[in-house]
Amino acid sequence: MSAEHNSLIAVGRITGTHGIKGQLRLHSYSGNLDSLTAARSVILRRPDGNLREYGLRRAADHGTAFLLTLAGFDNINQVLDLVGNEVCLLPEQLPDTDEGEYYWRDLLGLTVITDGGQTLGTISDILETGANDIYLVTGQGREYLIPAVADVITKVDLTSRIMTITPLEGLLDL
Repeated sequence: MSAEHNSLIAVGRITGTHGIKGQLRLHSYSGNLDSLTAARSVILRRPDGNLREYGLRRAADHGTAFLLTLAGFDNINQVLDLVGNEVCLLPEQLPDTDEGEYYWRDLLGLTVITDGGQTLGTISDILETGANDIYLVTGQGREYLIPAVADVITKVDLTSRIMTITPLEGLLDL
């Protein structure tokens, strides 16, 4: 497979089988099925790191989990060894984002500056809180927790790799 190992986007993990006809239960990292329903194939990363591409017949919402049906599999015994594999896509398989929406992979590593010109550091992690994401910005021996809300995030420039923020009162003092 010509896929660069580092360019793969992990979208979920196979947590078990479903029924006896070879369907797989998927825990989605994003909770969103759009990227999988548009994909014609998926790449499974085994726990040992080996990669293998499979045709994707169907991806469906099933209550608290998603169900995947891979091409060429129609029996539970054929898919048992796939449990625990990570499901990955190539970047070009992901749907385009709407205006003001970004993939995490695009935001990680961005330099964060204030609208006053102060460089805070780079986005090193993104934390999910339920209400909104929090960007963990590290630099100059400090860490900042920046809420991903429109009142704070002034501009995201993926070309120049810079995010400009307008800090709320006291935000940078924490």
